[in-house]
Amino acid sequence: MAHTLRSLACLSLCASVALAQQQQQPPVQLNTPVQQAPAPLPGQPASTGTSIQQVGDSTSQSFTLRVDSNMVLTNVVVRDKKTGVVIKDLKASDFTILENNKAQKISSFDYQTVDQAARLNEATVSGKAPTIAQILDRSMGADQKQLRDHRLIVMFFDLSSMQDEDIDRAVDAAKDYINKKMAPADLVAVASLSTSLSLDHDFTADKDQLLRTVSKFNGTNEGAGFANGATADTDVTSEDGTGFTADDTEYNNLNTDRQLYAIQTIAKSLEKLEQHKSMLYFSGGLTRQGIENQASMRAATNEAVKANMAIYSVDSRGLEALSPLGDASTGSLRGTSAYSGRAMQSRLDSNFASQETLGTLASDTGGKFFSDSNDFAPAFAQIQHDTEAYYILGFRSTDQRRDGAFRHLTVKLNNHPDAKLEYRPGYYAPADFKHQKTEDREYALNEQLKSDLPAVDISMYLEAFYFRVSPNEYYIPMSLIVPGSQIPFTRTKDQDKATLDIVGQVKNAQGIAVGNARETIKLSVDGTLGAARRNIQYSTGFTLAPGHYHVKFVARENETGNMGSFETDLVVPDQRKQPIKLSSVVLSSQRTPAAQQPRHPGPMPPGMQAPVNPLVQDGQLFVPNVPHVFRQDAHLYLLYELYDPAKAAAVAQQQAATEANAKQSGMKARPTSGGIHVLTSIEFLQNGAKVFETPLVAAETLNEPERGAVGFSFDVPLETLKPGTYICQVNVVDDTAGTFTFPRLAVKVVAPIPTAAPANPATPAAPTSTSGAPAGN
Repeated sequence: MAHTLRSLACLSLCASVALAQQQQQPPVQLNTPVQQAPAPLPGQPASTGTSIQQVGDSTSQSFTLRVDSNMVLTNVVVRDKKTGVVIKDLKASDFTILENNKAQKISSFDYQTVDQAARLNEATVSGKAPTIAQILDRSMGADQKQLRDHRLIVMFFDLSSMQDEDIDRAVDAAKDYINKKMAPADLVAVASLSTSLSLDHDFTADKDQLLRTVSKFNGTNEGAGFANGATADTDVTSEDGTGFTADDTEYNNLNTDRQLYAIQTIAKSLEKLEQHKSMLYFSGGLTRQGIENQASMRAATNEAVKANMAIYSVDSRGLEALSPLGDASTGSLRGTSAYSGRAMQSRLDSNFASQETLGTLASDTGGKFFSDSNDFAPAFAQIQHDTEAYYILGFRSTDQRRDGAFRHLTVKLNNHPDAKLEYRPGYYAPADFKHQKTEDREYALNEQLKSDLPAVDISMYLEAFYFRVSPNEYYIPMSLIVPGSQIPFTRTKDQDKATLDIVGQVKNAQGIAVGNARETIKLSVDGTLGAARRNIQYSTGFTLAPGHYHVKFVARENETGNMGSFETDLVVPDQRKQPIKLSSVVLSSQRTPAAQQPRHPGPMPPGMQAPVNPLVQDGQLFVPNVPHVFRQDAHLYLLYELYDPAKAAAVAQQQAATEANAKQSGMKARPTSGGIHVLTSIEFLQNGAKVFETPLVAAETLNEPERGAVGFSFDVPLETLKPGTYICQVNVVDDTAGTFTFPRLAVKVVAPIPTAAPANPATPAAPTSTSGAPAGN
């Protein structure tokens, strides 16, 4: 095997420093080498690892005061038991509210009735009704008080679960309500879910605009491709070409999460409005698979309760006749299931499962579920009936535990024995990180990855590099830094321990995810080393094509649940037309023992020798120094590669002839490794003057002929450099082609720790795991 050409400025090798000591905390920023290297293409991370680096003491004079005050709101409809007439003119003192049988103090009270609704002066913009944001904008002549005593109804059409005939029934019912039953106090919005969630029209009382909006759905088949797939079941297997039933369980789980996330998004957008909201949810069925969708289900109902929104779900399939032999769209059943009752029971179970989630959404939010009927008018009538007049009671719970448990609500009316009260039965308390379930924790991590808002509880910064694998493919190593001072380590005997969850995603220019990373890192550091004074460094890599990409990483420490995120745009260069092709220049302050690691993500086939990671040279992994801060008594290691250097004319002609002969025989010619002349050296500049330079090194052959690359690695002792800031210039000259490049990087050298301080051992802080799961020490 060819070895990387190496220049040693000093023959005496010092022990590698695993815990690079620094005197100043590096700034949180993106440091890139020659070019910023982005990320997208095939997929999963290749090699991953973690390391810990020491930083200096950092003191802060600021503090943050956080006050959590959660108001619990519940709507109460009070009617006379005999007549059903709403009882008006009640006061807060007439009510008693209990949470888990403990009395609560009513801190807010309001009464709203549609009888007192004032007509909104809806200004129009380009012929369209104003958005809620415009209605609430005082410059538009309206404020939130104008929404008082109005019904706020969201008609949500889940086109992704409905067939054509289901959409027809839902649209016809909506048109009938708008034309005949929509009251002056009703403000209606229309939303839909097909390939994406869409707000088709914001809240308005304009019937003509609403009719035009819902008419767009009639007869479409836009979302039919997202309907639930079949679940394999031998009890209902047909005796024809449809006999094979693919099991779409995993697909259905993702589709259900997608629908529940849409409900959560709508509810979250309405939580700032104090009025009671109602969602009329038209769906062709929503199926959960065990506990797979439990986290998204809980998130949707909790957000709806928080937004004071009741869900009235409607099964748009209407009244169905389930035949044990199936309908005309399938062949005859084989076996005895049609005669034993198993086939009928299977169909009933499937139908019930698709309705159970709709019923749960309604009951947990104070709404109602409508099914097994082709007449959807009662759903509209029920919403109007439930919101014609109601009291809004608010209290701050005396139970400050954030355990995520369900809390039962009981509302009583003093001195009115003939009154009937209607209210939701309870709510889920907020849950802190320690009380969250595993699926909820994973859900929160993925939600932060999708969020447009950054998480700032943990500081993070990242550096990315690029190394060519083939003319159209690059390996992108990435190093993510999390300051140890941000992580609450726990002491176990003589070890400081912590656990980090890291999730990352790479998207291409079209916003499509082309690479993902997910690791749980367990850290264990000798307690005498002071883990809080070090950096946790996580390394991973992706194989990507040239282009523009966006990368985002989210890290969460698993003691308090604090999260931090870092995202940036990255560019993988297309070097095919560049006169000189140089990889990123990697600066490192430590090398750790490492076996060869796969350059491509994913496991290698049995028996195949995995190609080495470009950061691994002679069994040593170069750990990138992201802040570019080095101790004076340490070493600076540099690593870079030059691709496709020019060859002498005779060698180039010989190579061309070999390739031509190989092409005729259908074989691939091995590149010629000789015939090149590349010169390189490293120099340090300060204030425009050269203060240090390594000897000039010449390369005459390719040491990576399969990739057409010549690799260089330098070991530069820093003892001759005084503490200060320098420009590290890498000189690369292709003497045969007459081309050259001089990339520069900023480097800071700091004084060594005084001898009185306890010395850190030179053993590696965190070896890199070859399996892709980083192991922290």
